[in-house]
Amino acid sequence: MNLQRPNSNDATMTANRSKSVVPMSGLCTRCIDGCTGNCEVFKATFRGRELIYPGPFGDITAGGDKDYPIDYSHLNIQGYALGAEGLPAGVTGDPDTATFPSVNTETDYGWDIKVKMKTPVFTGALGSTEIARKNWDHFAVGAAISGITCVCGENVCGIDPQLELDSNGKITLSPDMDRRIEQYRRYHQGYGEILVQMNVEDTRLGVAEYVSKKHGLDTIELKWGQGAKCIGGEIKVNSLERALELQKRGYIVTPDPSDPINQAAYKSGAIKEFERHSRLGFIDEEGFYAEVQRLRDLGFKRVTLKTGAYGLRELAMAIKWCSKAKIDLLTIDGAPGGTGMSPWRMMEEWGMPSIYLHAAAYEFAKIVDDKGERVPDLAFAGGFSSEDGIFKALALGAPYVKAVCMGRAMMIPGMVGKNIDQWMKDGKLPNTVGRFGSTVEEIFVNYEDVKDLVGSSEIKSIPLGAIGMYSYAQKLTVGLQQLMAGARCFSLPAVARKDLMSLTDECAKVTGIPYLMEHSRDEALKILNG
Repeated sequence: MNLQRPNSNDATMTANRSKSVVPMSGLCTRCIDGCTGNCEVFKATFRGRELIYPGPFGDITAGGDKDYPIDYSHLNIQGYALGAEGLPAGVTGDPDTATFPSVNTETDYGWDIKVKMKTPVFTGALGSTEIARKNWDHFAVGAAISGITCVCGENVCGIDPQLELDSNGKITLSPDMDRRIEQYRRYHQGYGEILVQMNVEDTRLGVAEYVSKKHGLDTIELKWGQGAKCIGGEIKVNSLERALELQKRGYIVTPDPSDPINQAAYKSGAIKEFERHSRLGFIDEEGFYAEVQRLRDLGFKRVTLKTGAYGLRELAMAIKWCSKAKIDLLTIDGAPGGTGMSPWRMMEEWGMPSIYLHAAAYEFAKIVDDKGERVPDLAFAGGFSSEDGIFKALALGAPYVKAVCMGRAMMIPGMVGKNIDQWMKDGKLPNTVGRFGSTVEEIFVNYEDVKDLVGSSEIKSIPLGAIGMYSYAQKLTVGLQQLMAGARCFSLPAVARKDLMSLTDECAKVTGIPYLMEHSRDEALKILNG
């Protein structure tokens, strides 16, 4: 494994002075009195709690870079020279019918009423972080035209500057939530959906009631854990008035903006930002079932659950309880993942890494399945960004995993497309983009595809970040088709655990996927000895 250096990372904008660093502490081996910095201990000396979080808030997403003993790169995909599985009924596999463009990447999820997606991916929860708010149109429209689900994350209503509450503290108007839902629906192509996620504060404010009554949403998502990890700051605000407003709405705001000492520190310029936190959720089995039923009674056709990188006990509870409650989709998010503002050390050091958690999820799902109980549709999350990762996740969790949730990877195309638009207006296209042309039509390889999809009159209203997301989704789709064809899987239900092999004994031990020198050995020897 690479050495971890907890006192130096780009996420916290810190660095060691020395090339020699103590592996455990991350401190320079020689700490000099008079050093001008800039390790985390140095910077925390005068900025204190700010060093807990990656920054600058609102302009970045951050992902933990700890190098775990095993990750998805320790699995390889099997290739075959004969056979074809998953072809349409009546179609026999031959070089003319079993081509990679004919691979069907469509998937669906849901207990009874299914949602179809063109590609087995969907966005991570795009909630109250500034990076999600200011780029929402790009993300939502991009997901809609790509035929995938878009998850509107927690606390969107709670931080809406124009939020209106009744005398009971329940939402009567949330223009930002309205905007988010309406933008996705405007360009919805019949695949995927928009769903809204809820945490403790959202439940107290009546988010489910609001989006059900005003927008008739079909799906609502519960969440175990607060923020993207076990706990997360989620957002920062740089105004004392805004901090006090959020505190009045019931949020935990730190440092306490109502404290005269902190107010004085803010006015003197020492405190520049306040953190808005949500409360930790507390789960119990009967309470979980009651909440699911309450949401169904409100009219939701589907109830989903997102859970984080907790240990095996919570994983077992999630799978078993979701089975009993007939949850429509359970998304299992492994460490380290990424977000706009979880504590940096938490991203680095908390929770079960993705492949370990996902291997256990398959094991536990199979136990439930073998008991004759239905396993809810599963989705895996936690660091995926490419088609090979999608294939491996689907295969590792087959037949239970229906899709992969992507956070930062889905956000990047939206931000890049938006920035290309601005660079073009400013006449400052970087060479990385400008070498492909100087017009939108030249730069975006899928521009004409999107134009054909939405129409010539509507294309000018499509934000370039959305076209960026569409292009990225097309890359994932075509790449996945190629990998599936190589494994002779021509539709997603054909993808199975046999299509993977472990590159190390340790990976084989963790995942249950055979070591590559043992995979199919019996079949090989049977051929040789036949």
